[in-house]
Amino acid sequence: MTEPTPDPGRADSAGSRAAASPEAADSAGDRYADRYGRRTARPNRRRVGALLTAVAVLAGIGVAYLGWAQFGPEDIESEELGYTVLDDSSVEVQIRLTRDDPSVPVVCLVRAMSRDLEEVGRREVLIQPTAGDKTVRVRTVVEASERPASAAIYACTDSVPGYLRTE
Repeated sequence: MTEPTPDPGRADSAGSRAAASPEAADSAGDRYADRYGRRTARPNRRRVGALLTAVAVLAGIGVAYLGWAQFGPEDIESEELGYTVLDDSSVEVQIRLTRDDPSVPVVCLVRAMSRDLEEVGRREVLIQPTAGDKTVRVRTVVEASERPASAAIYACTDSVPGYLRTE
């Protein structure tokens, strides 16, 4: 069995360290750089982790805001309380409307539908401003071109067309 040859700067078999000169260390560094390449400065892992965490938090806040803006509370909320088919050409619809600002007029589009869910009648209902009640109940009758089977609120908005305004 052969003994390995000692490297400069390593402990020999007796346990003492050989003295290394600065020139020898430079030449060893050059040798290792030729073999393995020069060590480049790496970004600090803590900085990279903090940066990635900050980006993830900001992206989460952005997604949360977009979700709230799209699906959050609305200024005007309408609910169909029920309907009653009056005869072969009309249906009465009961609406509950809640708005943030009761001093603003609102128009709701109400539809009457046949058994096969085709629209057979439509009516725009103007809901006037109130003194202080945010929630109001309204009943309206929708005329239909054939026997209605149901009725529903299509949409409500505070963009009242000029022909419905009473001011």
